[in-house]
Amino acid sequence: MIHKIWLSFILTAFIATCAQALTGAGSAGFEQVMTAVSSMAGLSVDIAIGLIGVLAFWLGIFEVAEKSGMIQKFARLLSPLLCRIMPQIPRDHPSLGSITMNLSANVMGLDNAATPFGIRAMQDMQKLNNKPDTLTNSQILFLVLNTSSVTLFPIAVFLYRAEQGAAQPTDVFIPILLATSASTLAGVLVTAMVQKINLFDKVIVLYAAAIFAALTAVVLYFSTLAADQLASQSSVVANFLLLSFVITVLLAGYRKKLNTYELFIDGAKKGFEVAVYLIPYLLAMLIAIGMLRASGVLDYVSDILATLVAMLGGDTRFVEAIPTALMKPLSGSGARALMIETMQFQGADSFAGRLASVLQGSTETTFYVLAVYLGAVGIKHARHAVVCCLAADAAGILTAITVSYWFFG
Repeated sequence: MIHKIWLSFILTAFIATCAQALTGAGSAGFEQVMTAVSSMAGLSVDIAIGLIGVLAFWLGIFEVAEKSGMIQKFARLLSPLLCRIMPQIPRDHPSLGSITMNLSANVMGLDNAATPFGIRAMQDMQKLNNKPDTLTNSQILFLVLNTSSVTLFPIAVFLYRAEQGAAQPTDVFIPILLATSASTLAGVLVTAMVQKINLFDKVIVLYAAAIFAALTAVVLYFSTLAADQLASQSSVVANFLLLSFVITVLLAGYRKKLNTYELFIDGAKKGFEVAVYLIPYLLAMLIAIGMLRASGVLDYVSDILATLVAMLGGDTRFVEAIPTALMKPLSGSGARALMIETMQFQGADSFAGRLASVLQGSTETTFYVLAVYLGAVGIKHARHAVVCCLAADAAGILTAITVSYWFFG
C-alpha cells in the first residue's frame, strides 16, 4: 500500500506539472518541483539529525527504566486493555510497556518524547512478527493510535496563535480536544471492524468509561481557567510529569543498585543508529509530499471543494483552512506553515484562523509517522494501516470543522 501511495504522489505531481506547461500556465512548475525535491532531501537529513539527540536521550532513559523494572510496572496499568485490543501480544511482553509510554507522551503533547518510545514499541512488537516485512494487527492498531493520538496539551498551537496576535491563544483548546478524541475513536472503531476486535468486552468498556471520565474532568477543569492561565498550567503539568518520570526512573535504577550512567550510555548509543537508519524512509516520503505540494495539486483540490460547497449553498468559510487539513497527514512542517499563513492572511481570531489551529492539533502527521515507524523496523507491506489511519484523519477533520462552527461560527 505504501509504495502505491508513494508512486501515486509522484505521478500525480508530474502529470499536474505537465498539464500546467501544456495549457500555458507556465513552465516554471518543473523547476519548482525539482526545487522541492532538493529541499525535501535536505529536510529529511535535517530531521534525522535533529532526532539524534532526542532519540539518544530518551532511549537512554528507556534503557534504565527497562532494567529497573519501571516499564513493567507501567505495562501492568494498561495490559488488561492492550491484551484485548492487541490479542497477539502476550500479557508480560516488553512491548506493552513501550506502548504505554508512547501513548502517555502523546497524550501530554510531547511529540519528541513520544517518537523514541514509539520506535521502541514497534521494535518490541516486531519480535513477535512471523512476517518481518509485513505489519501485524497489533502494529497497525498502534500506528492508528499514534496518528490519531488524543492530545491534552497542544502547547505548540497555543504558542503559534500567540505569536500571530490572537486575543485568546488558548480558545481552541476544547475544540482540539474534541476533534482529536473523535479521530482516535473513529480510528479504533474502523480498525476493530477490520480486525474483528470485540469492543464490547467488559474490560474494554470499563477502560473506555474511565478514559472518557478522565477526559471530561480535564475539559471541565481547564474550561474554568482564564485564557492566560490555560497555556501556562497545561505546559507546567506536562513538563512536570515528564521530568518527574525521568527522576523516578533514575532513582528506581539507583535503588536497584544499577549503574544508571552505563545503562543510559548503552541506550543512548542506539539513538544515533536509529536516526541514521530512518533517513532513506524519510527521504522517500518527504520528496513525494514536496513534489505534490509544489505541483499545485493541493491548491487545485481546495478550489474544487470551494466551488462544490458554493454550488450547494453551503458556508465556504471553512475552505480557507482546508489546505492545512490536506497537508496535515502529509507533512507536519507544511501544515504548520499553512496554519501560520492562514492566520497571517485571515487573522488569528478569524474563523479560518481558528479552524486551521484546530485542524493542526486534531491529528498527527500520518505519513511521517508511517515512514518513521515502518522504517525503524524495515517493514514494506502496510496492509490496512493506511486506510485505517486516514479514516481517523477524516473523522478528526470533520469534527474539527463541526466544533469550530459550534464554538466560533
